Amino acid sequence: MNRSFGRTLPTKADQSRKPARTSEDRLRALYAEHAGPLLGYALRLLHGDRSSAEDVVQETLLRAWTHPEAMDPSRGSPRNWLFTVARNLVIDAIRARKTRPAEVGEGRLGEDWAQSLADTGADPYDRSLDAWELAEVVAVLSPEHRAVLVETYYHGASVAQAAKTLGIPPGTVKSRTYYALRALRLACEERGVTP
Repeated sequence: MNRSFGRTLPTKADQSRKPARTSEDRLRALYAEHAGPLLGYALRLLHGDRSSAEDVVQETLLRAWTHPEAMDPSRGSPRNWLFTVARNLVIDAIRARKTRPAEVGEGRLGEDWAQSLADTGADPYDRSLDAWELAEVVAVLSPEHRAVLVETYYHGASVAQAAKTLGIPPGTVKSRTYYALRALRLACEERGVTP
């Protein structure tokens, strides 16, 4: 430490340690000030999924810490920026989940159908009933037709992958898929179910 006019001046070694401490203090202050409101906001966006909401808060605060210029009050309210980042993280997570359909095994066929239906904005109860009816229709199909539909539509397998999994030639996968969809359509019409 250098002394100048009765004050202690920091050395270069002290100055190199100071930014890390300041950065840590800034992160703690950021967490203390914004974590609670961010968690509440993320919980509302994620319909009460606490673990996902906590992940969103952590990622949001990490981004704020790595982009300190965004937290400059002269650019506007830091909280607005944080809430925008949190909202974008939630949207990205939802989009990522929607790009890959939920996998449904043959043993669980019918349990997760409500998630695989497109969100029409209808009442969740009505969607569940529709999914239940559709699961009952699929249960009427032959085991071969059901297996090929599960592989190609719900597992997203190509014809070659489904052929390998089911142990049948690719041409058989194609024809079974065609006839399975045809049988499914007829069974739905008989029951008044619209897939």
